[in-house]
Amino acid sequence: MAEVFNYCTPLGALFGQLGASAALGLANIGAAYGTVKAGVAVAHLGIVAKNRATRGMVPVIMAGILCIYGLIIAVIISNNVKLTDRTYTLGKGFLHLGAGLAGGFASLAAGFAIGQVGDACAAAYQKTETIFVAMILMLIFAEALGLYGLIVALLMNGKATAINTVCNTYVY
Repeated sequence: MAEVFNYCTPLGALFGQLGASAALGLANIGAAYGTVKAGVAVAHLGIVAKNRATRGMVPVIMAGILCIYGLIIAVIISNNVKLTDRTYTLGKGFLHLGAGLAGGFASLAAGFAIGQVGDACAAAYQKTETIFVAMILMLIFAEALGLYGLIVALLMNGKATAINTVCNTYVY
């Protein structure tokens, strides 16, 4: 069964590019949710407490960083999907798919966390400034979820790159 993963097939490239697409798409969904959820709360903060609106933008900025994580993963995976030298196996495609899903879902979860924390903390920040440091700490830990996904995706990409199998069998 393990030899099946050493086959060169167009499906390997399909799975690899699906990983790149999943990383970018899921990270952008997480970033969009975090931006919208926190952004609406910051807009309300700007109406109620104008002098605190600039500092209240931190959740929106941190949500936008999640897009960059997905973009980094997608670019790295896409650059490693090569069919011309007959070394891109089905196993590499599966590893790249897993890398994209790991990074994408981690950024999606981080975006949900940032959106919820940003929404609640912006409402609290309009009443008192003492919540600001706690808000930053919660946002850092939420952002770390996306960073962990990026690190795992990079490690999985490294494993896929380390496979040096030359395909003898090309399966359609």
